Amino acid sequence: MSVNNINSNNGNLNKTQVDSQKLNQQTQNQASTQTDSARSQAATAPRQDSVSLTQSAQQLAQMQKKSNDAPVNQEKVDRLKKAIQSGEYRVNPEVLASKIARLEAELFGVKS
Repeated sequence: MSVNNINSNNGNLNKTQVDSQKLNQQTQNQASTQTDSARSQAATAPRQDSVSLTQSAQQLAQMQKKSNDAPVNQEKVDRLKKAIQSGEYRVNPEVLASKIARLEAELFGVKS
C-alpha cells in the first residue's frame, strides 16, 4: 500500500506540474500574441513627419520674404545692366567688402 501511495502522490505531483506548465505556456502565448498585436498596430499606424527650422533658417526665410515684398527701382537696374555690359561699371573693393561684412553681421546677429 505504501507503494501505491507513493505512486499516487507522484502522479498527483506530476499532474500538478504538467498543469502548471500548461498554464505558464498559455500565459506566455497570450502575452506573445498581445505583444505581436501591439507591434502590428504600431507598424501599420501612419508616421507623423515633422520639420523644424533653425533660428538662422527662420531669419533667412524672413529676409527673403521682405526682399520679395520690397519695391524694385527698374530704372536703376536697367542703368546698372547697361554699365556692366559696356564695361563702364567699376567695383570699389573696399566698399564692397564693407557691405558684405555688414550684411553678414545682420544675417548672423553679430555686432560690428
